[in-house]
Amino acid sequence: MKKINNIILSLLALVFLSNCTKEVKTEQHTEEKEALHDEAPQTIASLTEEQINAVGVTLGTIEQKELTAMIKANGLLNVPNSNRASVAAMFGGVIQTLPIQEGAYVKKGQVIATIANPEFVVAQEQYLTVLSKITYANQEFKRQKELFDNDAGAKKNYQNASAELKNLNAQKASLAKQLQMMGINPLKVSNQNLKNGMVITAPISGTVSKIIAQIGSYVDVSAPVAEIIDNSSIHLDLQVFEKDVPKMKIGQVIQFEITNNPGKTYEAVVFSIGSTFENDSKTIAVHSKVTGNKDGLIHGMNITGAVSLSSIKTPAVPTEAIVEADGKFYIFVKTNQAASEHHHEEGAEHTEEKGAEHQHEKTVNFEKVEIVKGTSNMGYTAITPVKEIHANTPIVVKGAFFINAKLSNTGGHQH
Repeated sequence: MKKINNIILSLLALVFLSNCTKEVKTEQHTEEKEALHDEAPQTIASLTEEQINAVGVTLGTIEQKELTAMIKANGLLNVPNSNRASVAAMFGGVIQTLPIQEGAYVKKGQVIATIANPEFVVAQEQYLTVLSKITYANQEFKRQKELFDNDAGAKKNYQNASAELKNLNAQKASLAKQLQMMGINPLKVSNQNLKNGMVITAPISGTVSKIIAQIGSYVDVSAPVAEIIDNSSIHLDLQVFEKDVPKMKIGQVIQFEITNNPGKTYEAVVFSIGSTFENDSKTIAVHSKVTGNKDGLIHGMNITGAVSLSSIKTPAVPTEAIVEADGKFYIFVKTNQAASEHHHEEGAEHTEEKGAEHQHEKTVNFEKVEIVKGTSNMGYTAITPVKEIHANTPIVVKGAFFINAKLSNTGGHQH
């Protein structure tokens, strides 16, 4: 009996020691996982295409910008007079057709409007009458010349016939010119095709900025019917203060934004520096040609510009692409790298529950990369990545705040 009791006590002792060992191992494993989690926080966020579209995440690349030593100034977009036109009628009349709309693009020579006036018919009748008279006058001139040459006619009659022919030819030339200005080909004028209207054509190619006349309205001679502007030749007049003028040079690059619609940056190159003050503002106009993309730029827009005084360019990203966390700054880079395995292990149970739902849903991964901020200007900030980022690597330029919030809210767990 004593021997049986000793065996039972030994077995109980083994069970107790086994349980203690399991608890110690469990605690050690938990501590190791927590330590690993603390030492290697998650830096990769996964977003579905639906999430990317919903928040408006936009990708771009790190650009090269001149953000140091700049002069800031306001200005105005302007189109030279040679690229602006006021379309007017050479003759008065009633507007019959007006086949244009404001904002439409027209080519040089394109019909802008047609006008009607009874005087157009009269001018064609006069032209035909003169042609008929010229035929008779030419015959009379030949007859008088023949008589004069044969001493059978008076010299005075010959001279009168010659003068009459010259006078009619002058009338013909004048009327032909008028018909051409009306858009009527003199060679095609006949009693069967008299026209009571004339066409008004575009003197330049460009955009219809304003329509003044209306169908059925009467327009006087030289009265404007529409205005056309060629924005492709738009340039920038930057108003620079007197103290900054000596720093300006031809060829300098100006980066500017539309004052009432910031966010998109344009570029212009200085081609001329004014020599007189503009009104009482004590500023001098610096004329610059807009280069590159001109979409959205319209004559008369106010702009805010910055002139780079240095030719040194630095890596930069849109300021909204940078997020702050724990006193450091980051950007998000598109990556093929997946989230760390130990985080997937922690969420294994959750993955089993949700796996069937997301196994076919395509995701895009973004890595949180630390950077050092530099100068900010015109919506861009110079950066120095802590680790190398290859050129043309896609980065998040819009929506970085959302990705960072998602990464923070999940505590680094990607499901």
